Amino acid sequence: MIKIWNMKKSEGTGPKKPKTSAAQIRVQKDITELDLPSTMTMDFPDPNDLLNFTLTISPDEGMYKDSAFKFSFAINSSYPHEPPKVKCIPKIYHPNVDLEGNVCLNILREDWKPVLNLNSVMVGLQYLFLEPNADDPLNKEAAQDLRSNRQNFIRNVNRAMGGGSVNGETFDRVIKDL
Repeated sequence: MIKIWNMKKSEGTGPKKPKTSAAQIRVQKDITELDLPSTMTMDFPDPNDLLNFTLTISPDEGMYKDSAFKFSFAINSSYPHEPPKVKCIPKIYHPNVDLEGNVCLNILREDWKPVLNLNSVMVGLQYLFLEPNADDPLNKEAAQDLRSNRQNFIRNVNRAMGGGSVNGETFDRVIKDL
């Protein structure tokens, strides 16, 4: 009897595997269910960390066409009860993205619900490049430009995407080399 007890005790002395959190399980499910279009790619810098990754959106239509916009996703342990933290990595000229990369997307804030998933967020981000929303801006200058003179806004978007300056602010080059 003592021998059995000793065997059981010795079995549990090895390194313990970290427990998988509810957030990790949900993210794994969300990722498995993703059906990304060709305009989006995901990258996991650490393949063992599903809670931190990047998404690159390359619009194939609209005024942001032929560019690549990288977003970082940081998902905390409260997911899906809290939305992921999403930041635009390059500095871009967009009414719904401020100069620090914060993104104004309602489902990343007050309209987040646990039934939403990563796909919802990714589709929302892509939509911002097809239809920038001047009515809920983070970059008020870009929003005013879009509202008052759409053609000038498009010229400014093109200048900024090429790494140029708009209103004294220099932006990152995001145009893809074709």
